[in-house]
Amino acid sequence: MKFDPLFKQHKIFHGCDYNPEQWLDSPEILEKDIEMMKQAHCNIMSVGIFSWSMLEPEEGRYNFEWLDKILDKLNENGIKVFLATPSGARPTWMSKKYPEVLRVWENRVRALHGGRHNHCSSSPVYRQKVHDIDLKLAQRYANHPAVIGWHISNEFSGSCHCELCQKNFRIWMKNKYKTLDNLNKSYWSVFWSHVYTDWSEIESPSSIGENAVHALNLDWARFNTELCMDFCKHEIDTVKSVRADLPVTTNFMEYFYDYDYFEFAKILDFVSWDSYPQWHVFKDQEQTPLYTAMNHDLMRSLKGGQPFVLMESTPSLTNWRDTSKLKKPGMHKLSSLQALAHGADNIQYFQWRKSRGASEKFHGAVVDHVGHLNTRVGKEVCELGSILEKLGEIAGSRVDAKVAVVFDTQNWWAIDDAMGPRNVGKKYLEVVQDYYKVLWKHGINVDVIDETCPLDNYKLVIAPMTYMIRGDYAKRVTEFVRNGGTYVSSFWSGIVDDNDLTFLGGFPGPLSEVLGIWDEEIECLEDDETVKVKVGAEEFDATHLCALIHPHGDTKVLGTFNSDFFKDYAAVTVNSFGNGNAYYVASRIEYSYLDKLLSKILGDCRVESPIESLPFAVTCHTRYNADTEYLFIGNYSDKSADVTLKESYDDLLSGQKLTGAVTLKSYDFRILKKKK
Repeated sequence: MKFDPLFKQHKIFHGCDYNPEQWLDSPEILEKDIEMMKQAHCNIMSVGIFSWSMLEPEEGRYNFEWLDKILDKLNENGIKVFLATPSGARPTWMSKKYPEVLRVWENRVRALHGGRHNHCSSSPVYRQKVHDIDLKLAQRYANHPAVIGWHISNEFSGSCHCELCQKNFRIWMKNKYKTLDNLNKSYWSVFWSHVYTDWSEIESPSSIGENAVHALNLDWARFNTELCMDFCKHEIDTVKSVRADLPVTTNFMEYFYDYDYFEFAKILDFVSWDSYPQWHVFKDQEQTPLYTAMNHDLMRSLKGGQPFVLMESTPSLTNWRDTSKLKKPGMHKLSSLQALAHGADNIQYFQWRKSRGASEKFHGAVVDHVGHLNTRVGKEVCELGSILEKLGEIAGSRVDAKVAVVFDTQNWWAIDDAMGPRNVGKKYLEVVQDYYKVLWKHGINVDVIDETCPLDNYKLVIAPMTYMIRGDYAKRVTEFVRNGGTYVSSFWSGIVDDNDLTFLGGFPGPLSEVLGIWDEEIECLEDDETVKVKVGAEEFDATHLCALIHPHGDTKVLGTFNSDFFKDYAAVTVNSFGNGNAYYVASRIEYSYLDKLLSKILGDCRVESPIESLPFAVTCHTRYNADTEYLFIGNYSDKSADVTLKESYDDLLSGQKLTGAVTLKSYDFRILKKKK
């Protein structure tokens, strides 16, 4: 049975963020836009994202005629639409008349009108105004034949510290802790005499006030996730009151820190995100595709493996980084198909046509200021569109991962807040990517999950630096290993609970039994300092942090530190527990050792790649329908490379039968298929 695609059409969508309101005085440009969209094989547009001032130029006076014409014209030409709600940037008249809609920063200064994403999510006025415009849009367009989904606001971010938000924060705290006594115990607030005696004393963290109670900082981040979700849900409820079955999303961002996306994704029908990696910037040509691949896997995992939408990317360059490089020929097609390989069903860009003015007039676009597609970028977008039209059978297929990497946003917050053993360069994301890199280089499908996700369907779970153990995570890890799973942990794990209180009785706290170790203390290495780890006759460099551990019971020592005062302390261990195994890696050991260790573990778990071995900067990923496997191979190197297939495949684009050796040119790709 074939999986259902995200939308009713069995096709891969290809399109852009389209801003026709910028060109209403140039109807000839709008007419040409439609012609060029068809030339570029575009079949989806996101419309209306920052259109509020054109939709409601004065309070209560609406102007939808221009949008009527645009949607009708797109529909006549077979182009579907994600229709946006415009709450990401409000019109000037609103800020002037209702200053409470403006955000207050952590220094307690209220923002002026300007920019975007700087509204107060608690403001009753702003919520009402958003409800009014959203309802008007839904009543007018929810059943328009072009509209296949709602794009709620845009790139939600940040927090507001106004009195309305402070009041809501105190209510949230009361609901969570019930009594001040519970709160004070959870916060360990007797330290520095920070005991709360009245709920009114609670303030959000600030550089000019309280910022050293780590549990408060955590709760503020959790509260802001829930407040933003509530605001988004307010919009979702409004548009769904008119038509409940029209799916909704909001566009997420890369490795986003402000909110917990695993929580946020629960209120969305599908996940979409905006991907802007820095191609051709790093000497290590694997760095960017690796970084981006893990983020794609994270976005797919937010909804349990459901395909996602690449809502924004650039066909050429950004304009907001310190330096913005062009994509080299072929890279746009390759980077777009990378998203498809990791589970995307849509490839979209910001933006369709470059603006004439303002801050993003030099941001990459399909149509440059020259106004036609006879450009290097325009031609490559057209080529990609033609390719995507041939890949409709992939829509709805899934990524079947037997390996999961744990990357937990709330754990990240807690690690960064901890004072010691490092206060700079804690490198949680980088350490997680160390382990992910081995899997990526071996062509292994990976889910990127957090501590709340189920573990049962995996053979191997890798969880570096799980400093904070949330909820029943330790219990579920223990059962996972007992039932035959393999678990890999690392230094700086099992240190605090979800209120950021340290575990008593020794680290790694509730993971001690399953890991079979006691972590006595941890050494912080200077940035240019290394220690040696000995494994058999080989030595490897270790950096960053070194946990000084004591194995207990039948735990086996696989490697030891071989320098400094902790020479001969265990550096790598494995504990056979129930029917499974739990590994502990006590330092950030160089890649060559992680590759050896994880390669052995993958073999033991019977998880393998469909390719014999992958050359430098070449990787592969698979998607599946019930009866078909789709193999994506990409070469991110500036040199050609050869790979060897373990089985025979059909090239999905050429129909050619391929077996054995396959050559890929620089920035080249193959999309192959075979019946399972």
